[in-house]
Amino acid sequence: MALFGNAHAIDPAQAQRDFARLLGQGEQVHAAYLLIRDTIFFTDRRLVLVDKQGITGKKVEYHSIPYRSITHFAVETAGTFDLDAELKIWISGSQLPVQKTFTKGVDIYEVQAILTQFVAR
Repeated sequence: MALFGNAHAIDPAQAQRDFARLLGQGEQVHAAYLLIRDTIFFTDRRLVLVDKQGITGKKVEYHSIPYRSITHFAVETAGTFDLDAELKIWISGSQLPVQKTFTKGVDIYEVQAILTQFVAR
């Protein structure tokens, strides 16, 4: 696996299988993205951030963010020299946003549209 430029969409069915232990009964993965070592996926109930830590990545932290907790979000598109796009999500009760960087392999507009679909419910 390359260190840069390898962010990409993951088949939601594969993410459903890979993260089945994290999902509630009947919960469905609608979209998922691999970001270098981390994963972000959208279910019908929440946003889940999978943060691999340490050199080996064996230690993993899972952040579960119910959509109703998201107060607002922003996307920053990639530029000419800055090839990364960024997603910022503000959660109620927290002043600083959760930030995730997407390399050029991911359509940040697609990520924004998926988030809009679930947050606007």
